[in-house]
Amino acid sequence: MQETVDNPPAATAPAAASTQAGAARTIRPSFGRRARRALAPLPWLAPALALIAFVVLWPVWEMFTTSREHINSYGFDLGAYGWKNYTTLFSDPNLGSVMARTVLWTFAIVAITVLISLALAQLLNRGFPGRRVVRWALIAPWAASVMMTAIVFRWMLDPNNGVVNVFLHQIGVVKNFNGSQASWLGNPTDALWWMIAVAVFVSVPFTTYALLAGLTSIPTDVYEAARMDGASKWLTYRRITFPLLRPALLVAILINLMNVFNSFPIIWTMTGGGPDYQTSTSTVYMYALKQFNIGQSGALSVVNFGVVILIVLVFLRANRSALKEG
Repeated sequence: MQETVDNPPAATAPAAASTQAGAARTIRPSFGRRARRALAPLPWLAPALALIAFVVLWPVWEMFTTSREHINSYGFDLGAYGWKNYTTLFSDPNLGSVMARTVLWTFAIVAITVLISLALAQLLNRGFPGRRVVRWALIAPWAASVMMTAIVFRWMLDPNNGVVNVFLHQIGVVKNFNGSQASWLGNPTDALWWMIAVAVFVSVPFTTYALLAGLTSIPTDVYEAARMDGASKWLTYRRITFPLLRPALLVAILINLMNVFNSFPIIWTMTGGGPDYQTSTSTVYMYALKQFNIGQSGALSVVNFGVVILIVLVFLRANRSALKEG
């Protein structure tokens, strides 16, 4: 007689599934344990969060509060003012030209700085006699005080005995000293381009070193493979160097955009934003407004802050993939 054993799988499968589900429920940590695990890094992050709150969030709140107060030029708070400072600011006839000049100032400096820095970084990445000395010399404009650099250039452009005018007089460009032709900072257009040149002079060292760091991180194997394939130098740069350099380039551009947009010492030291605010950017104009209407100056500071945030968000959004690769 053959012995049979009944073992129906349909009956045992639900029991096994219920057993596994029960085990999963017992293994899953409780809400309190998950909360403690999530909050565990908080004591280590607390100093940084406190610093951000004190240095960034609190000043931003005070800036916004000030922009909605009626504060006279002596600093006395005359009470809430609603949005009147903003309406007064946007009806200011100088605001349009100031913001247009700010756009020109920012993008001209960043574009010229990046082009010069790309060439310098490529040069300094090659071996040549005295390369170390050149690298040290390049740090000098960056290490020096921006205001001190601006003062030196203002002296150099003095219409009477500035070294720039002396040189231009010797080569026949400037006919007479202390005249309108020699007063480079007295003409708004000339003054703006001279200040852009000073800003580029100050910005090039950081950008060059940022790009140089990106160049040194590129593996040499890819260049050897390109040479074996017979690629020209220009093709190698366009297809290999520049794409691999893009993350470092984008970071340098972003930092330069924020720094140049908020730049103050160069313009204030060389021209004070004049004559008649014709060389003022939004940051300099904000400071000038403080002497007459602190609330309106606060409103412009909120606008500037919003523009910076917008620039950063748009830039990060447009270059998200490249920054992830870096």
